[in-house]
Order: sequence, then structure tokens, then C-alpha cells
Amino acid sequence: MESTAVQVATQENTLQWAARFMNDGGVFMWIILVVWCIGIAIAVERLRHYFKYDTDGKTLMGNIRKNVLSNEVQMAIQTCSDSSALISFVMKNGLKRANQSKEQISDALEASILEVVPMIEKRLAYIALMANLSTLLGLLGTIQGLIQSFAAVANAEASQKAQLLAEGIALAMNTTAFGLISAISLMVVHAFLMSKGDKMIKEIEENSVKLLDLLNTKKSSQVQAPSQAA
Repeated sequence: MESTAVQVATQENTLQWAARFMNDGGVFMWIILVVWCIGIAIAVERLRHYFKYDTDGKTLMGNIRKNVLSNEVQMAIQTCSDSSALISFVMKNGLKRANQSKEQISDALEASILEVVPMIEKRLAYIALMANLSTLLGLLGTIQGLIQSFAAVANAEASQKAQLLAEGIALAMNTTAFGLISAISLMVVHAFLMSKGDKMIKEIEENSVKLLDLLNTKKSSQVQAPSQAA
């Protein structure tokens, strides 16, 4: 019972401190909170899509290679169709032109890559924007707090000026601190998403080249086989 009471009291103290921290910082604290929430919401949305878009490219390419070498291109296309990953979409469009020329296969792969890259990079720039806005809003809130502090000190008695100035500066720093907390967290999330997005793009490009080489090599071997038999 005592431990439960202590936990409840600790939670109340934490909530009270957070509420006081927000109120003391003024209106800019709430603006920063809104910006932070927008950035986090975009990051969560992007992360959810990345889990949907991503897959093990090495395993996928291994299955495609096995099917192509077994002359089961339709099976390879079906394997890609069963996945919602972007690399599967690109590979499927290349496989659909397996019987065409190398240039036509390459064009299909390049067009598919140009289609999926914007899907990967979508809205990432807004997370960086929210991080920059958080920093600038924190500084702006600090400047506003300092202006208000000096204005209050100007009209105060000499014995109270030092105390009022110290309190005003301390409150003004709240917006800087909160702005930096928001900015740093969003920058970390943005860097993580950028890294994951770059990995997906590189994997798509690498396996596209491998697929083009595989289909071209397979076609060349099929052309050479009848000539050798003759």
C-alpha cells in the first residue's frame, strides 16, 4: 500500500512539474509541442510504411534467380506479386520484359526505380523542417522571455531587480531547453529514417542490375544453345 501511494505521489509530482514547466515557458512552449507532435506523427507514419516497403532483398533475388534459371519466369513474377515490398515491384516490372531486349528491360527497371524512390523519400524533409522550427521557436521564446524580464526589472525596486531578472531568465530558458529536446529527438529520428531509406534505394538499384545481368545472360545462353546443337 505504501509503495503504491509513493508511486501515485511521484506520478502527480512529475505531472505537476511538466505542467509548470510548460506554463512557465509561455505560449511558445505549446507551439513547440505542436511542432514536435507533428514531426513525431510523420516519423511514425514513415516508419510504418518502411516496414511495409522493406524486405530481404538477398532472399528475394535468390528465389528469382532460381526460378529464372529453371525457365519459370511466371513463378518469379508471382513471387514478386505476393510481396508489398518496393523491390518486389521493381523486380516484377523487369521480369515482365524478360523476353525483350536488354535496353527494354533496363528501361522498365529504371522507370520503376524512379517511381518508388519518391515513395521512400516522401515527407522526410518535413521531419527536418520540424526539427529546425523547434530550435528557432525555442530561441524566439527565449528572446521574448528576456524582453519581458528586462521590462519587468525596469519598473521594479532596486532590491528586487536581481531576483526578478534571475527568475525571468530561468523561465525564458525553458523554451530553449524544450526546443532543443524536440529538435534533437526529431533529428535522430530523421537520420534513422534517412539511413533506412538509403539502404532500401541502394538495395533496389543493386538487385536491378543483378536482374538485368541475369536475364541477359539467360537469354544469351538460350540463343547459343540452338546454334551449338546445329
